[in-house]
Amino acid sequence: MSQFIIQTENLTFRYTTEEGVAPTVLDGVSLFIRPGEFVAVLGHNGSGKSTLAKHLNAILLPSGGRVFVDGMDTCDEEKLLDIRRQVGMVFQNPDNQIVASVVEEDVAFGPENLGVPSEEIRERVDAALAAVGMSEYARHAPHLLSGGQKQRVAIAGVLAMRPRCIVLDEPTAMLDPVGRKEVMDTVRRLNREQNITVALITHHMDEAAQADRLVVMHDGHIVADDRPELVFQNVDGLRSLGLEVPEPVALLYELRQNGVDVPLTALTVDECARVLKELLAQRCKS
Repeated sequence: MSQFIIQTENLTFRYTTEEGVAPTVLDGVSLFIRPGEFVAVLGHNGSGKSTLAKHLNAILLPSGGRVFVDGMDTCDEEKLLDIRRQVGMVFQNPDNQIVASVVEEDVAFGPENLGVPSEEIRERVDAALAAVGMSEYARHAPHLLSGGQKQRVAIAGVLAMRPRCIVLDEPTAMLDPVGRKEVMDTVRRLNREQNITVALITHHMDEAAQADRLVVMHDGHIVADDRPELVFQNVDGLRSLGLEVPEPVALLYELRQNGVDVPLTALTVDECARVLKELLAQRCKS
């Protein structure tokens, strides 16, 4: 078993068009993800982050360089099924991933295609729906669910195939704030409670801030790779790439610009409030 669940080595990719080979989308991307990590990949539209996501379970194959899933080369056709058992994909629009007219039948679709015995499929479906908090909707029609609920069903369908890693390609892009929170709560719980490796592709700063590690992409390159609280301290650098920072960091940054000595490590509203409370307490004492 490899020490990395996912590893890319100098990954390069170019789409082929009718006119020929298009410009390079990924240019020498080297990345590793350890088992159990929660890694967010952040970047503006066109940065290459979704193209990278599609390489992580061999939906796309490299134009150059290599991609390994638990040590298996994605270009090895004999390993394709094993690779896709290890890494499941959740896409932006859950309607494109839901294939059945009943929730539990949809969740069972993946294991059935893998040839899992019927008794085990029942067990996997029940466990997957419980893991995403959708057990009570097992007999419901997916089209009657909210966007967040549909996305949780899509995640359950991936979980039922028992992957070690889930790659989510902008899974909340089409959801309202309630749906976004439902999905992100589910993703964090799966990572923390079931030790499922998560690679989250996003352009939402607050989602990226919830990861253990943040990878920033720009024009097909990785330009930052560190803990979110460290990456987001580089406010000017991120803004030069057309990216913002979480609102709490932006507020603290403005205070620093005006001579107030506050750290830029608070990523949530609660953390920011704590920093400001401590600041006020210190000023009252002085």
